[in-house]
Amino acid sequence: MAAEELHHPDAARIELVEVLAALGHPVRLEIVRTLAGSGAEVFCGAVAEGLPRSTVTHHLRTLREAGVICQRPEGRKLFLTLRREDLEGRFPGLLALAVGDFSGPEPAVGPAP
Repeated sequence: MAAEELHHPDAARIELVEVLAALGHPVRLEIVRTLAGSGAEVFCGAVAEGLPRSTVTHHLRTLREAGVICQRPEGRKLFLTLRREDLEGRFPGLLALAVGDFSGPEPAVGPAP
């Protein structure tokens, strides 16, 4: 698989609705959390273990086409990175909220006034 076969949207073309849709599936959200926790490039075989290869391929493609991850082929292997800077530039704080490491003020909890 050549690198030119993998579509990665330009940072300026990443759309919020597509990112939210991609993050809205529990398997994809877990993949993103794994990548966020690693802080580095991850071999695609290390995410979503136990799922059929076709299912993992589908979820990775959805994340890549939404602009959430970058996939880099190297020989027969595929490596993943989170597009943290691009997402933060477009939607500040969204990724941190999605992966649960938001360090802002505690949200208000309780009945509405």
